[in-house]
Amino acid sequence: MSAPLPPVLDAWRMVAAKRLFDGRLPLSGMPRLRPVLADAEGDCRFEVEFGVDALGMRYVEVRAEAELPLLCQRTLERFLHPVRIDQRLGLITDESQEAALPEGVEPLLLDASGELNPAGLVEDELILAVPVVPIDPDSAEIEANWPDEAEEDEKPNPFAALAALKEQKK
Repeated sequence: MSAPLPPVLDAWRMVAAKRLFDGRLPLSGMPRLRPVLADAEGDCRFEVEFGVDALGMRYVEVRAEAELPLLCQRTLERFLHPVRIDQRLGLITDESQEAALPEGVEPLLLDASGELNPAGLVEDELILAVPVVPIDPDSAEIEANWPDEAEEDEKPNPFAALAALKEQKK
C-alpha cells in the first residue's frame, strides 16, 4: 500500500503496518541539500518502505532517483549528476544495538517515540550521494604545461637590497 509522504510519522507504527510511501520531492524543498547544488531545479522520485526482516530487525528502506544539478569543478559549468539510492537503515533505540545490524545496513537511531521526518531521511541520503569534488564525466581534462624548475627565471631576492644596506652600516 502506497501513500503520500507526511511531514512526521511514527516509525514503529509504520514498521508494524509495513507501510510504503512514494512520490516526488522538489529539490527546492531541501534546505540542507540546496547549498551544494548549482540550482534547485528538478525533483527526486522516492520510495520509503518500512518493515521487519526474517531476523526480526525493524528497518526503513530508502530508494531515490534524482538528477542533481551540480557545478563541475573542472569547467565551472552546471551539469546533471544522476543519483540512484537503495539504502536499508536498521531502526535502533540505543547505540549498543548497532553491532547487531547485518553488514550493509546502516543504523538509524530513534528515540522511544519513533518520530521520524521521512523527507529529511531522503534528503540525508541525497546529501551523502553528492561527490566531494563534482566533476562532469563528459568534460575534457584541462592540460597545463608547467615549466620545469630549471627553466624558471632566477628572480632576484627582494630583500637583497636590504641586506646590502645592512652591510654598508657595519
